[in-house]
Amino acid sequence: MVRIVNTPDGRIEADASGKMSGRGAYLCKDVSCWEEGLKGSRLEHSLKTGINQENKNKLLNWIKEYLDKI
Repeated sequence: MVRIVNTPDGRIEADASGKMSGRGAYLCKDVSCWEEGLKGSRLEHSLKTGINQENKNKLLNWIKEYLDKI
């Protein structure tokens, strides 16, 4: 599982360490899981914030690069 964080300063980031400060939600280490999680507003509801399309694209790119490294 990988933690997605709504940081105290309002950024949405992937947190592979699981230690960043902020409200978090977890997604499995599978691109299809991330695509499903970023579709609609489920992740936004969990993080209690909106996520614009640019940030959604950045998160999808992050998980693809992360999976290529492991």
